[in-house]
Amino acid sequence: MKSILYMSFCLLLATTAARAGEADVEGVNISATGQNMFRFAVTVRHADEGWEHYADKWDVVAPDGTVLGTRTLYHPHVDEQPFTRSLSGVRIPDTIKEVTVRAHDSVHKYGGKEVTVAVPGR
Repeated sequence: MKSILYMSFCLLLATTAARAGEADVEGVNISATGQNMFRFAVTVRHADEGWEHYADKWDVVAPDGTVLGTRTLYHPHVDEQPFTRSLSGVRIPDTIKEVTVRAHDSVHKYGGKEVTVAVPGR
């Protein structure tokens, strides 16, 4: 009986963790703030369930995979979906014409929808 309860508990945990899915980037607004400096406002959707499973950051990534900026999300957004957060002071070398924004969650890591945007003025 104990093993059946244990297996049921493990199955419940696995299905609960999988239910929220991956974090998706739904929108990106990029604006220039200075020479090679930019501000990003990024909209993320993820079915946050609490501290055990939530979207915990998003990254601005160059075409070669270099992370140019990261916005850490310090708490779950259970009742606020989708949500938009910004990051200023992202330096993008003038040779880069477009960047990709990807979201990360505490269980699945990366893997949700990414959005690639053109760098303004390039």
